[in-house]
Amino acid sequence: MIQDFKGKTAVLTGAGSGFGLECARIGAKLGMNLVLVDVQQDALDKATAEIEATGVPVLSRRVDVSSKEQMESLAALVEQRFGAPHFVFNNAGVGSAGLVWENSVRDWEWVLGVNLWGVIHGVRLFTPMMLAAASKDPNWRGHIVNTASMAGLLTPPNMGIYNVSKHAVVSLTETLYQDLKLVSDQLSTSVLCPYFVPTGINQSHRNRPAEMADEKATQSQLIGQAMTDKAVGSGKVSAAEVAQLVFDAISADRFYIFSHPRALGNVRARMEGIVNQTNPADPFLERPEIGAGLRAALRRA
Repeated sequence: MIQDFKGKTAVLTGAGSGFGLECARIGAKLGMNLVLVDVQQDALDKATAEIEATGVPVLSRRVDVSSKEQMESLAALVEQRFGAPHFVFNNAGVGSAGLVWENSVRDWEWVLGVNLWGVIHGVRLFTPMMLAAASKDPNWRGHIVNTASMAGLLTPPNMGIYNVSKHAVVSLTETLYQDLKLVSDQLSTSVLCPYFVPTGINQSHRNRPAEMADEKATQSQLIGQAMTDKAVGSGKVSAAEVAQLVFDAISADRFYIFSHPRALGNVRARMEGIVNQTNPADPFLERPEIGAGLRAALRRA
């Protein structure tokens, strides 16, 4: 468990908005050294100016987390400036909708690149650095937080790529937890599984790679985007509240972090279906009107 954050270093990807920015704001209040990372330069510049104004040490870099080379350069810069980070928030993520077979290869590569490979790079580059610091100091403590989603525990339709990416992050983080327990008592990890929270992820298309500009959205993608906009926009739990849950979990060494615990009933139903070997349940059982609307829209397309 970690109670003292002052003077500790945190790397935060996706720090220009949403959970990343809110975690940076909490980190600044706690007197931490903060490494702010985002792919969107204007959002990163605004976040950097805000956090620097608090007086804490800040390292800010525009990085595409899906890039092996850019992430390796970031890790080297962090080590040179602050040494091994005590905290890594692998938070950068993009949303995506559409029927599984309608998504292009570039759709798959983009979403998996950010949502999964971004986390992989964060884990593979910073974990060895953190373990090395722990081996030199018995009092050193560290924690890695990977942002997944409730879509990493459920399989909502018309969101295939996103579901796949977030299921992989949950699996990766659960395995990381077990692997770390084999080698150290000084470093741990958590997985964040938020539900619909207003973070800006529903506007992920603003950061789509330029080479995808010629791809026209399919009808299922447009329908999925509209549904996500509505769900995220009506979210009652704020990104700031979720960020506080993250720090509370770090302090308590709690692995699973949920923004909407009531949604776990759906997870339980899915797990029971797997154990009982029943076919996947209707995801719209509690809100049949939504399912009826989606089916009607897709069958008209």
